[in-house]
Amino acid sequence: MASTKSYSQFIALDPEAVWQVLGDPSRLPEWHSGYRSVSLHDPIQVGGRGAYVQTHKIAGPLHRRLAPPFEITIVDAGRHLQLTQPEPVGAAVIDFRLTPATSGCVMTETVTTTATSGTMSRTLLAGTPHLTDRADFARLAHLAGLAPADDALNVVIAGGSGALGRHLAADLSCRGHRPVILTRSPDTATPFEQIEWDGRTVGDWADVLTADRPTAVVNLAGKLVDCRPTERNVARLRDSRVNATRALVTASKQRDTPIRHWLQASTTAIWSDAGEQWCTENTPLPDGLPQMTGVAQPWEDAVEGAHSDHLVILRTSIVLDGQAPAMKRLADLTRAGLGGRVGSGRQWFSWIHIDDWLAIARAALGLDPDITIPDGVVVGASPNPVRNTELMAALRRALHRPPAPPTPAPLLRLGAIVLRTDPALGLTGRRARSQVLVDVGFEFRFPELDGALADLLGRSGRGQWVTPAGVTAGASAADPH
Repeated sequence: MASTKSYSQFIALDPEAVWQVLGDPSRLPEWHSGYRSVSLHDPIQVGGRGAYVQTHKIAGPLHRRLAPPFEITIVDAGRHLQLTQPEPVGAAVIDFRLTPATSGCVMTETVTTTATSGTMSRTLLAGTPHLTDRADFARLAHLAGLAPADDALNVVIAGGSGALGRHLAADLSCRGHRPVILTRSPDTATPFEQIEWDGRTVGDWADVLTADRPTAVVNLAGKLVDCRPTERNVARLRDSRVNATRALVTASKQRDTPIRHWLQASTTAIWSDAGEQWCTENTPLPDGLPQMTGVAQPWEDAVEGAHSDHLVILRTSIVLDGQAPAMKRLADLTRAGLGGRVGSGRQWFSWIHIDDWLAIARAALGLDPDITIPDGVVVGASPNPVRNTELMAALRRALHRPPAPPTPAPLLRLGAIVLRTDPALGLTGRRARSQVLVDVGFEFRFPELDGALADLLGRSGRGQWVTPAGVTAGASAADPH
């Protein structure tokens, strides 16, 4: 069985500069989180051989003991490097390409594995290194010499250690901007500047907002909603968002000049269970479920008074990201034959591909010369939401699985108790789309669910990012809000 995974990222450097690092396989562990070590037995040329050990906990030790050397099968200086790794009853082809683009290049890694039979072969090939962390692209760009210019935009990302924050930080870094992450738990492995904060009060971290340089704020801070809807949990969800937002607003007022752009996260779940109603930027808010409207509305209200020239409140729908735990869980359940509708199956599922979310975020930060997003609320959702029945059918098509029995609502509620989550997350929905994005001429790269899933899951049912020149891709079926 063959499987292909492809991941791409725009980098604001000439291909020749990136090639100085990419063209030397022995440097892979310096930037690629999939490799623990690489050694070359021969010069870098077609036919040259070497050995790698991947970071995968199971496949790495097995590979080191059992796999023969890899062979360099393509070297096209400045453009293309390919390694072919034989494995027991299978093989992996690891392909790196650099494509020139306006003001830089697009780096693409494509990994194709073929396992004919055998559990050990499939285990080894499952651990073949591939780019699952967009920060790897940022590490590559930094090693190749990319550094922010003196006038680069300083983007302060509150909650930047979460999935969307990591994607955005890496994307901005690869484009020559300066992301700064505000986090409660700094990570020594991240390649981005981090500043510790408590998410509640104004402290020394506020200096990053008051520095005399072009500055933007992206506020993604807040606990995940995947918890039981108890009064205590709802209060924690609300406070984690409101307190962080108020601290940022207070800190912004210490600046002599306004923040250039402020991107405030919110969620389409603010409309709670909206039934058949279309939810756009002008749709009134309901008296909805406490874990949805009761959390999101105070979150949005808390940004009032921010010292900013431009402020966009982005109500994000479910972000589809092939590497996110929720997406993997849905895919695994579907592969296991549990990909049937949930409850009635009529609840609406609004979604957006991670590529399109990043494109909206860049435009909201004033970084897209072709798109100007006005102040106010913007709905971050594909123009084509689907019902739960259609979602599960699309997943089965993407993963080549047969029809599956439904999950009745009572069974889901019971499972939610065991998993300590909220059954409303699966039994309610919104039919959301953006009129603002239509008016400004924004074009979705993935307007249809089948195309989005094909890109994220691949023809063989494995996660992938595929990006044309100048557009960024990445790896979340998760509403982080």
